[in-house]
Amino acid sequence: MFDGGMTMCFHTVNCPQILGNISKNRSRSRTKLNPCFAVKVCSILLQSDESGNLSESKKISSSYSAQVKPQAQNSLLSRANTVGIIGGVSVLSTLIFLEKLVWWSSRNGEESVPFVVCSDPSIDGALASQASIHSSFDETAQNEANHEAIVRNLRHKRVFLEQSGASCIVMPCYISNAWHEQISEGCSLPFFHIGECVAKELKEAKLKPHGTGSNVRIGVLAATETIAAASYRDQLGNQGFEVVLPDKATMEHILIPAIESLNKRDTEGAQNLLRIAIQVLLIRAVNVVILASDELQNILPREDPLLKKCMDPMDALARSTIKWAKTGKQGMQKNTC
Repeated sequence: MFDGGMTMCFHTVNCPQILGNISKNRSRSRTKLNPCFAVKVCSILLQSDESGNLSESKKISSSYSAQVKPQAQNSLLSRANTVGIIGGVSVLSTLIFLEKLVWWSSRNGEESVPFVVCSDPSIDGALASQASIHSSFDETAQNEANHEAIVRNLRHKRVFLEQSGASCIVMPCYISNAWHEQISEGCSLPFFHIGECVAKELKEAKLKPHGTGSNVRIGVLAATETIAAASYRDQLGNQGFEVVLPDKATMEHILIPAIESLNKRDTEGAQNLLRIAIQVLLIRAVNVVILASDELQNILPREDPLLKKCMDPMDALARSTIKWAKTGKQGMQKNTC
C-alpha cells in the first residue's frame, strides 16, 4: 500500500522507569498515503528493561537500531516544535495517534513533526478499569481511589516530557483526558485538551442547528457516560454547543451490548448495534456524533454512510497538534487548540 522509503531516526534518553514502545510501521495504514515520497521521522524512543533500568541500545525493528548520539539528541530536543506525547490506555492507541501525526504532517514530502513519546503499559489496566462498562458499587469506589494514583503517574510523565525538551504536550487517550485539569496543573507548556480541540473544529465548521433549537447539538458516545461528560461537556458548552448523551436504555440495551459483541468477535452484531446507537442520537437532532472510545473506533467499515455524521476526537487532536507545530505558535502558553 505504501511503496516509498521511510527513514526513521530514534535516540534513547535517560528517564525514570518509563517504557516507550515503538513497533514497526504497521502494514495496514489507516490513512491515504502518497506512494511516491520518503518520510523522515524524528523521534525519541524511551526504553527500559524489565527492572526499569534503561538499556544501552535495543533493536526496534528488523531494519533499525536505537543508538545513543548526544549531538543528534540535543538537536532534536532543542527544536521549538517538538511534541511531547503521554501514551494512551494502550500502546496500540498511542501508535494509531503517532501514525496520524507522522503521515498527516508529511503529506507533501516534508519532514514529520518531531516528537518524544512517554508510554507506560503498566498503567493500562488501571486506566481501562476507570472506563469499565460493568462496575459494582465497590469497584466504583475503588476506581475513585485509584484515579488519584493514576493522575500522579500521568503528571510525573508530563513533567518528564517538559524536562526532556518538549514544547507542547498532548495526551491521545479518551480516558485520561477526563483528568486533564489535574494532570496539567502547573504545566508551563501548551497542553492540548482533546475536547477543546474537537470543540474548536466544530465551531470553525459553522454548523446550523437542526429543528427549532437555538443551539447546535453534538452527540457523544463513549463506554461510560462519566468519561464522555468529563471530557466534552464543558469544552463544547463553552463554544455554545449542547451536548447530548445516550439515555440509560440506549446505554444498557444498545451501546454496552455493542462493545460486548465486539469483545466476543461478533463484528456484525457490534456494527448493527452501533448503527442503532448513532441513529438514536441523530433522531434527537444532533449534527455530529463523537465516537469517544477506543472500542467504538473502526467498528463500522470506512464506506459506511453513517460515518459521515461521526467524528473521531483523535483526528482533531492530531490536526491541532500539527497546526501548532507547523505555524510557529510555539510561544503560546497552556491550552491552545
